[in-house]
Amino acid sequence: MENSTSSKNILRVEGLTKFFGGLGAVQNFDITLNQGDLNGLIGPNGAGKTTVFNLITGIYSLTRGKIEFDGESTAGQEPYEITRKGIARTFQNIRLFSNLSVLDNVRIAYHPHAGYNLTDSVLRTKNFYAKEDELTDQALDFLAIFGLEGIQNETAKNLPYGQQRRVEIARALAANPKLLLLDEPAAGMNPKEIIELMDLIHFIHDRFNLTILLIEHQMRVVMGICRHITVMDFGQVIARGNPKEIQANERVVEAYLGKGAGHAA
Repeated sequence: MENSTSSKNILRVEGLTKFFGGLGAVQNFDITLNQGDLNGLIGPNGAGKTTVFNLITGIYSLTRGKIEFDGESTAGQEPYEITRKGIARTFQNIRLFSNLSVLDNVRIAYHPHAGYNLTDSVLRTKNFYAKEDELTDQALDFLAIFGLEGIQNETAKNLPYGQQRRVEIARALAANPKLLLLDEPAAGMNPKEIIELMDLIHFIHDRFNLTILLIEHQMRVVMGICRHITVMDFGQVIARGNPKEIQANERVVEAYLGKGAGHAA
């Protein structure tokens, strides 16, 4: 089991295993994240990293193993229940509501805590309109934090790729999570956008007191912002350590760093 110097466990994963038919996509995977960690999960394509995220967030069921979030088991819980407990994520391919505005994409994240019931919604009561106005104000304030206040009325699909990713991260954080899982956030970005993304991750980590686990293809990002890195290959952990230790690890180099770090994950 991975050790950390922080005081409070946010996520503890033990013996995580997932088979698809006879294929072991993830086998005996362990990881511990503590309050305030900003850690990386890397490995060659097909190593099982995104499967780990899908298991943590309840998209896939476990073959065996244990997942505890904030001291409680997530066994048998649906993805929406896990999200409400405080785990948010982004995906390899941006998943915005492409035909909605930037503002509406972020407002959606507030609706589980909107403060009105079904009757209010159907009858369009005063409480409904009051709460909807509050949601709009909250979303606008949140967009300002992310530097998106000037484009709140733009349709999401019309934004440059880097801004779409920023909106996706903003929407994830609007749910007020304790743990944020970022799945290849730099994918498709140009060098300028990558630098801006690194600054954004540092900012949200500090501003929101977040714990972050990051999957990323770009070694510049991982080595530049992550404090601790777990490396997977063929569904199993092959190394753990800080960036310098990982760069010097022969098993990691053999797995993919020596084959072109810029294309590995």
